[in-house]
Amino acid sequence: MSQQPEPSVAPLAAQIPGRPHGRAETPLSILDLATVGDGYTPTQALAATTELARKAEDWGFHRFWVAEHHGMPGVASSAPAVLLAHLAAATSTIRLGSGGVMLPNHAPLVIAEQFGTLHALHPGRIDLGLGRAPGTDPATARALRRGVLDETADEFPLQLSELTRFLDADFPAGHPYQRLRAVPGEASAPGGGRPPIWLLGSSGFSAQLAGRLGLPFAFAHHFSAGNTVPALELYRDSFRPSEVLTEPYTLIGVGAVAADTEEQARRLAGSGALAMLRLRRGQPALVPTPEEAEAHPYAPAEREFLDAWLSNVVLGGPDQVRDGLLELRKRTGADELMITSNIHGHEARHHSYELIAQAYGLLG
Repeated sequence: MSQQPEPSVAPLAAQIPGRPHGRAETPLSILDLATVGDGYTPTQALAATTELARKAEDWGFHRFWVAEHHGMPGVASSAPAVLLAHLAAATSTIRLGSGGVMLPNHAPLVIAEQFGTLHALHPGRIDLGLGRAPGTDPATARALRRGVLDETADEFPLQLSELTRFLDADFPAGHPYQRLRAVPGEASAPGGGRPPIWLLGSSGFSAQLAGRLGLPFAFAHHFSAGNTVPALELYRDSFRPSEVLTEPYTLIGVGAVAADTEEQARRLAGSGALAMLRLRRGQPALVPTPEEAEAHPYAPAEREFLDAWLSNVVLGGPDQVRDGLLELRKRTGADELMITSNIHGHEARHHSYELIAQAYGLLG
């Protein structure tokens, strides 16, 4: 493939918005998967996610992101741009974004048009978080990518370059796409500009690329905790100031479950842990009830996986979770925390976020 220019980094006044008002020193945000629990439908799950976005705005959370996953019965957020349009219409101030869109699954021009449209409709509120994993199993990835699965890691920077140049309308002279425009595009929102781009990752590749390009970096601590500190250090060491950022900016995704008691929180977290165990075994399913998770006949290796998974979830009563989040922030130096509660039951999930918001100081 021919060499392409590096992604452009046009000035973005709203790249990293100011920290939210309130007593919390570090912004706290939410990553939601439109979780579909056993006994619920995707319609109910999407309605619950919409209600959660409204509540998150009222509770003082900084961002609300949704993630692209495919072929998973327990996840209804397979089309982030569609869901974000709905959530943006149902809210008014909270920042919304993708955590993330898996760029290799899509033509860069399509993503530029989708998020250019969202940015034009809701200027200053949309984040474009990008990942390079397929977000699914190999067979589904083949269907998404029309059979093209032999791309190397080198392809992602080129795809990113193409996407940003569509968003900025600045392909260089002589480029085959010089005359093409993503509409809506860079001039569609008041004041121009484009939605802020974040790079997401669970290893060092995206960390280094984000640092080299001077972009904000979001790390998936909730399923790759052992790599968190090395990846953040690599990002900071690789960071080059850009027109987007003068200093590194890091966000980490954190599994967090709060309940009125530690025992209740641990019981709720067990449903998400069993769902992850089944996913890792290639058997994705609806998120089980806490009762099913408790009754599951775990083999020794399964119990070991469960214990390891839960050891990286910040759980307990509200004060325990607050202290756990603050300790994690101190240990990693993250500039922002994004919590996710993949548990059964919409009421329990909403209650968990509300307890955390109150204990963290978002509700005053």
